[in-house]
Amino acid sequence: MLEEKHLEPIAEFLKKIKPMPAVFENKYVTRINGTNVKTGKTKRDLAEQLRQDIREFKSKNKCDRIVIVWCASTEIFIKAGPQHATIEQFEKAMERNDDAIAPSMLYAYAAIMEGVAFCNGAPNLTADIPALLELANAKGVAVSGKDFKTGQTWMKTVIAPGLKARMLGLAGWYSTNILGNRDGEVLDDPASFKTKEESKLSVLHTILQPELYPELYKGFSHVVRINYYPPRGDNKEGWDNIDIFGWMGYPMQIKVNFLCRDSILAAPIVLDLALFSDLAQRSGMKGVQEWLSFYYKSPMSSQPSLQPEHDLFIQQTKLKNTLRQLMGEEQVTHVDLQS
Repeated sequence: MLEEKHLEPIAEFLKKIKPMPAVFENKYVTRINGTNVKTGKTKRDLAEQLRQDIREFKSKNKCDRIVIVWCASTEIFIKAGPQHATIEQFEKAMERNDDAIAPSMLYAYAAIMEGVAFCNGAPNLTADIPALLELANAKGVAVSGKDFKTGQTWMKTVIAPGLKARMLGLAGWYSTNILGNRDGEVLDDPASFKTKEESKLSVLHTILQPELYPELYKGFSHVVRINYYPPRGDNKEGWDNIDIFGWMGYPMQIKVNFLCRDSILAAPIVLDLALFSDLAQRSGMKGVQEWLSFYYKSPMSSQPSLQPEHDLFIQQTKLKNTLRQLMGEEQVTHVDLQS
């Protein structure tokens, strides 16, 4: 992604970085074959190896605190089950190498057990299960996720609130993504695409609230496609066709063609999440950090009964007001009453 002129000044530093062996199984990301991988009799053993890696990294680099941000490929779709209900069941499932325990969950478990804040940048379940959320609260660890909001979905969370604000109806939203790099190759597998699709599809329904505004939004068509196209390389192209209607039902259309660089959009998010997650943990905040939903496609909720907020502008207000609270400043309400 980066050009040589940007890599050259830090080339010596980059050459010294040695990747750690990873916990990886091809069944969870079928289009990748890992070579630098860990081995162990059980998934519990692998998780303990990850915990040791964290301790050694912290000691070697003389770190006071650590944050882990998951930036790996999208795993196959997994539904939460009894294996994820309690930490006891989760640990037993690790010991018997249960397929419901994906590699990303082992990383989340290891981080939480070591008191390390954890951010999930992929749409996998990962830490978004009762067992690990219970563990995070018990250990006083900040967690957040899921799935970095960078390209097409970011645009949806900008446009959809605008449509709703003006009470413009939606007949349909058709989205196509063209990706040419490893991300596109991984998502070309239907099982991995299913995980990503679930993350992308939830956005519009949550923002538009068709149950409250049936005449405008009930039954709209929402189609998402991801196509692997090698010539596109590390760039990504998102096409959106949005069929809307206005006063007296008159139809209109919006067309969006977003040629973006996903890694360039995601890198600042990774940095923000690392800094803000560390701030949260230092401030005594634990469990799901809903105020960081600004950065995610499929935000986690601290309570199953609470609907995650997807509107980018509401998310931004929540982010800013949380930071103001932590800094001891007054909340901004935007109320302007003249006496």
